[in-house]
Amino acid sequence: MSDQNSYELLGLTEASTFEEIQAARDRLVDHYAEEPKQQAAVEAAYDAILMERLRLRQEGKIKVPDRIRFAENVPETPPIAKATPSLPRPDWLNGLVDTPSRDDILWPGVTYAGLGLLGFAAPSLSLAVAIGAAIYFLNRKENKFWRSVLLTIAGLAVGLALGLTVGQLLIPQGAQFAWATPDAIAAAVTCLALWTISSFLR
Repeated sequence: MSDQNSYELLGLTEASTFEEIQAARDRLVDHYAEEPKQQAAVEAAYDAILMERLRLRQEGKIKVPDRIRFAENVPETPPIAKATPSLPRPDWLNGLVDTPSRDDILWPGVTYAGLGLLGFAAPSLSLAVAIGAAIYFLNRKENKFWRSVLLTIAGLAVGLALGLTVGQLLIPQGAQFAWATPDAIAAAVTCLALWTISSFLR
């Protein structure tokens, strides 16, 4: 089948656009739905036109819009965005921060949640047990007892300072609640601080 016959069969001219060729093929395939031989002829004409167009494009006889890319043209790779350099952490900080497992977070969390609730009934007892638990959980990681003691004392100081401040803000001066006193709130916040230290530091 000659190229001219292909255009005539589809009812097109050589000046037809690709969209017009595609539309003519779709229309004729639908029109000849009951006639397989005619459908095959339409498909053959369509393929012949596409092959002719491809040959002409490769020879440079048909101008191709810039937005159309061909497999033989390697697309330009976009410039790689420079990653912002992360600041290196000092060695002492790398040795202090831990990446805990789920169990290293869960079991101390359960322990300190219970001690925080106990703090509303007996704040002093709650803090005493929380200090011992913090030393245990920290020492268990690297067997450095005195380091565990120092980290626990730091967590106790931060927790008490923050807890007493929160307690004074939440409970108005002179107001007394049976279940919440500034000491009880300080004990609960201190348990939270000790849990954070014993879970995420070593």
